[in-house]
Amino acid sequence: MGNYLNNTDPLIAYTKVYKSPFFVDKSEILTKIIPRIGTTENYICLTRPRRFGKSIMANMIGAFFSNGCDSREIFDNLDIAGSSLYKKHINQHTVISISFNRLPRRCLNYEQYISRIERKMMDDLSELYPHVKIDPEDAVWDALKAVYQADPDTRFIFVMDEWDFIFHRDFVTEQDKKEYIDFLSNLLKDQPYVDLAYMTGILPIAKYSSGSELNMFLEYTMASEEMFGDAFGFTESEVDHLFEKFMINQKNPNITREDLKKWYDGYSSKSGVRIYNPRSVVAALTNNNLGNYWTSSGPYDEICYYINHNTDAVRDDLARMAAGIPVPANIREYAATSMNLTSKNEIFSAMTIYGFLCYEKGCVRIPNHELMERFDDMLRKEPSLGYIYQLAQESEKMLHATLTGDTETMIEILEYAHNTEIPLLNYNNETDLTALLNLIYLAARDSYRIEREDKAGIGYVDFIFYPEVDKKADGIILELKVGHTADEAIQQIKDKKYTLKFRGKIGESPRYTGRILGVGIAYDKKTKEHACKIEVLRKAI
Repeated sequence: MGNYLNNTDPLIAYTKVYKSPFFVDKSEILTKIIPRIGTTENYICLTRPRRFGKSIMANMIGAFFSNGCDSREIFDNLDIAGSSLYKKHINQHTVISISFNRLPRRCLNYEQYISRIERKMMDDLSELYPHVKIDPEDAVWDALKAVYQADPDTRFIFVMDEWDFIFHRDFVTEQDKKEYIDFLSNLLKDQPYVDLAYMTGILPIAKYSSGSELNMFLEYTMASEEMFGDAFGFTESEVDHLFEKFMINQKNPNITREDLKKWYDGYSSKSGVRIYNPRSVVAALTNNNLGNYWTSSGPYDEICYYINHNTDAVRDDLARMAAGIPVPANIREYAATSMNLTSKNEIFSAMTIYGFLCYEKGCVRIPNHELMERFDDMLRKEPSLGYIYQLAQESEKMLHATLTGDTETMIEILEYAHNTEIPLLNYNNETDLTALLNLIYLAARDSYRIEREDKAGIGYVDFIFYPEVDKKADGIILELKVGHTADEAIQQIKDKKYTLKFRGKIGESPRYTGRILGVGIAYDKKTKEHACKIEVLRKAI
């Protein structure tokens, strides 16, 4: 077994995934890759956020093609086995698999990093092709070409995972990055020994290749290309299947199918395919528990890092997105590096690349509850966000005042927001007003599921607070009126029978048994004053 050439690591790694109780068959991607072997479209780069299955896919591809192992015991049972291309290509190619996220011992600089890769590749070639004269002082690409020239039928499939790993290391300089790009270009571009090059990473290559060094790659991002859109992450039908398996094997399930959608859905491909975070879905089903599995696996501090680069530019839009409101953005030009973020679009582009935001129909938004919790955390802990941070600090007091009927404190907080000239406080703009109310009630998200413009009774209510942590806690129905009174807001809640939303289905016991509070908030444009009224619409059951 070689270090990189026809080693069995990809098969070993993929076998573990295949044996997982929540395995998802993504082998159909091979039907799109195989036809490109030996063509002019044989350079493929797929970029996705971390923990979206890139390494699993790279291991699957290496295990399928490599003639250094026999992987038919697995692939005979997968979708690819039904393809007419299957028998011709299973374990029929010489594969060079490189995981670029492996560092040498005590690695202090780029030279140590890249020298290890070059040395191991040269060792493989010398061992496996002893009849070819290979000069140890030659570059790797010279040695590969010597092998090809000795036997023109010997060509290689390159499977390279996490190509951009080195760009995230502190010891790498800008000059090192240029040299690394040159290394990849010399190794792959226009080389006759390349049958196929399959490369994965988080960062798009376009901004790192300043000229034509890597322009042979066809690049597929989640936001820009439809092809391979469902190959990474889990689709709705795949999550349905996994949940069915979970329900069969789990005697006391603590998770519903709706929970998985709320917590981990929210991404989408360019073609509109709904994508769930795969790591989080598998972890939640394995543990029978909902949690922040994906955000805990990577540098959450990156969110704050991006925001702090240009707080003024993104502050208001963050408040809107935290309220569940998509924000228009242009992410066609991705931010080159995390150290050069100068505009709002670059910041949102970087956050989209890393999976903190989702881009769809020209807008960015926070994908799901898992990420929303992290953003809520930031809004309450990041003083640089100015007025957003200040209002978030008032949110616990606002919730307590609402639950205890303390309308004076509620008015005081609303007046504070108004009198400090909060930019979002525009009562002629429903979107911004919604964002403001979300900030004022931000603390409620710790124990409530807050729905905006939810269908209830015979109309749509502005906000409903469903108590999810304690089903015996008070539910809240909030209606906002501008140019009308708080009494009229309460009357609308009654007339349109919004309280029906808290009833269970016919024949079922109510899911929420606490009081239901009607909350009316009004603003008088003439007097510039707020009014609040709270009424118990249903006593505790």
